[in-house]
Parts: sequence; structure tokens; C-alpha cells
Amino acid sequence: MRRLSVVLGATAILLAACGAQGTDTVSPTATPVAATATPAPTETPSPAPSSGTWSATGSLTTARVVHTATLLADGKVLVAGGFQPDTALASAELYDPSSGTWSATGSMTTARSGHPATLLADDKVLVAGGVRSGSREALDSAELYDPSSGTWSVTGSLTTARVVHTATLLADGTVLMAGGEDPLEALASAELYDPSGGTWSATGSLTTARVAHTATLLADGKVLVAAGIAAVSAELYDPSSGTWSVTGSLTTVRVYH
Repeated sequence: MRRLSVVLGATAILLAACGAQGTDTVSPTATPVAATATPAPTETPSPAPSSGTWSATGSLTTARVVHTATLLADGKVLVAGGFQPDTALASAELYDPSSGTWSATGSMTTARSGHPATLLADDKVLVAGGVRSGSREALDSAELYDPSSGTWSVTGSLTTARVVHTATLLADGTVLMAGGEDPLEALASAELYDPSGGTWSATGSLTTARVAHTATLLADGKVLVAAGIAAVSAELYDPSSGTWSVTGSLTTVRVYH
């Protein structure tokens, strides 16, 4: 309970995951350029696309913290949940980069914060776990956002209620949820979500229970989990065996990194 209170109180440093954790992005597919024997006309080079500067854009319709942000297939960004000082939020909104504006979309079926959000292969967004900030009670519920309708629907519940955990989309389309905590303790358990059936199943447990860690899908299909509260260690998840193995430790203890 004490650690969960610390997690909820650390809103200044706990920002929305976008994951591995907890949020997955879609990379555009490059279109091959046809070869030509005709020299291209001389053109004035375009300005560099990045200036290393920041500029203000449209404000959210609702102030929130410990929410999620997910890049959708159409280029918009879905922001969902989070909390204000006295209440968890179920509301969600979309950011349109073409206009720099936000618009409300369907609300989640359950108010939650400290949850991960994952873009699935079918372009829906999976949200699972988290906490109702008022009750300090971890959630086991999960739901899906459908961008085509702007609505949420309930899907299978986690096998273990958890908050401040990670979610990673694996190469086979399943989602790995790992670690986090329930109201009483840090968790070493992990589980897999199967979008085809909307079901969860246990997989191998982490070698170390950890909270507020990171999870990254590597090029070989394995998942690197690193650090977290009171941890400097790191480990690898192998989807082919469903097991974890220790890898090199970080040089510095990190949390909410």
C-alpha cells in the first residue's frame, strides 16, 4: 500500500507510456523510387525537417496526468484516462497533427490511471489494468478502443490486477504484460493477451519483481526489461520459450525512465 501511494503521488515524473511500454507505434512503409536515366533538375534544398525547437500546439480538452498516449494508424494520437487530484478519468480524446487540435472521443468503460496502452495489429488499442486513484485499488479489467467507431468495448480481464506495469506487442501479435504492483506488493508475474480470443494466459515470471520499469521489443523478437523501483538489474523475455533470463545490469538505478 505504501509503494502504491508513492506511485500515485509521483505524478511529476510518471508520464504517459507510449511502450513498449507501454505505447507501440506504426512505422510508415517506404515506397521504392523508380530509377531514371534522366538527370533530376537542380532544386533548392528544402529546409531541414527538424530545428531542435519546441512550439505550442492545441491544448487538451481535459487536464490529466498518468494517462496514456497512443499513435494510431491514421496518424492521430489517442490520449486516454489518467487522473486529476481527486478522481480517475474515463475520458479520452484525439489529437489531429494536421490542425493541432484535440477532440473528444468515446470514454473508456472504466476510469483508470497508471495503465499501459498498446496498438494492436488490427489497429485497435488495448488498455489493461491501472488503478482508480480514489480507491488505491489495482484493476484487472481490460478494454479495446476501435478507431473506426470511436468506441470502447470490454475484453478479457487480466489474470492478476496490476498497475505501473509494462505492455509490449510481440511479433506474433500477442501482448506481453509484465510486473507492476497490486495494492500489497511488487509483482514478478507476467501474462500474455491473445487478440484473437480476447483472453489472457500466464507466462514465465520475471526473475525480479519490478515496478515502473521499461520494456523494449528487440530486433530478435525478445523483450528487454530494465530497472524499476529499487532495481538496477535487467532481463530478457524469450517468446519462444516463455522464459526470462538475466542480462547485464544498468550502471545506474533508474525508475520512471
